Amino acid sequence: MCPPTATDAALVERLRTGDPVAFRDLYGQFSQATFGFLLRLAGRRDEAEDLHQEVWLSIARHATGLAPGTDLAAWIFTVARNRFRSSRRRPEARGARAASVPEERLAGAPPSEDPGCRDLERALAALPEVHREVLLLVAIEGLDTARAAAVLAIRPAAARQRLARARAALAQAVDAQASPAVSPALSSKRMSS
Repeated sequence: MCPPTATDAALVERLRTGDPVAFRDLYGQFSQATFGFLLRLAGRRDEAEDLHQEVWLSIARHATGLAPGTDLAAWIFTVARNRFRSSRRRPEARGARAASVPEERLAGAPPSEDPGCRDLERALAALPEVHREVLLLVAIEGLDTARAAAVLAIRPAAARQRLARARAALAQAVDAQASPAVSPALSSKRMSS
């Protein structure tokens, strides 16, 4: 995602007037990205589909109330993140989340034939939510740290710090997958040598 443009400003104005074609344009521009963001946050396709629908219904309801010059990407990802976080506070979600493990989370990730991509998706899914969301916004969705900070409701300096920690955690998770623990049989063999 690039920084807001004059085209985005024109789209905001069209949305503010209730132009139905503007909403279709907005959906066409951001639907796939928001679904991918929600899928990687939720880790389950069914949950991401429900959240995606809720997000776009909310966006449709509030589009006419946008302020002139609204950063559409930041606004949309904020709505998506807030909807995801709200869903986590529901009692039925807490039970499902407790049962979810990274392997199950990977099942909802976009499929890839590349083992390296699968390992990266697995490592990303295993990260704490606070790290996963900043990485998704910056590395996957292409928001700069200032725009990611707006989505996360933190200062840009805090977003840069969180991103650095998230990248380090991801690197550690990828390294852990690349060098699995030594098997007990092998370690006892090494000790006796």
